[in-house]
Amino acid sequence: MIKIVGAQGNIKNVDDFLKKVFSFAQEHQVIIQLFDADVIYGKNHLISATEHAVRAFARKANTTNSLVMEILLYASGERQLKLAISKMGIKTGKGNVAFALIDDIKDAKGKISDQLTDELIKLVSLKRDDKVLDGNEDTLRKFGISENEINTVTKAKYGDLILEKVAMVDIIK
Repeated sequence: MIKIVGAQGNIKNVDDFLKKVFSFAQEHQVIIQLFDADVIYGKNHLISATEHAVRAFARKANTTNSLVMEILLYASGERQLKLAISKMGIKTGKGNVAFALIDDIKDAKGKISDQLTDELIKLVSLKRDDKVLDGNEDTLRKFGISENEINTVTKAKYGDLILEKVAMVDIIK
């Protein structure tokens, strides 16, 4: 199962924040990846990135040794972790965070429930808000999609522009 949730709040120290999240993931035997939600265009964006990353590992076509990092590469549409982190990584200060939680692969033996998700959000002192996952034209620009690309599709197809970038990672690897 892949569960995508959004939240907002203030991150005072990214390293401490990440330690809490990854300790929580280990304790509950789930996989968690975090993103700056301001460059996420809907839940399908992260579901697709996660599915691509899992398939890459299954085919032994992964670029990284870590599923969470592979998810980050796909979600960012980038080939290099350095670029992916600067584009999609969470940042210090007030902002929006997207969480991808995965529990149905061999490395994850726990189960994701609404209660577990709420516990995670509370642990990191954020407020759940799935609306931060809704994308718009500004999201596309922050993601790196050009005006020409945006103008080639109707607003109803904006999400497809992101999904195309996610899928392209297989080609650019």
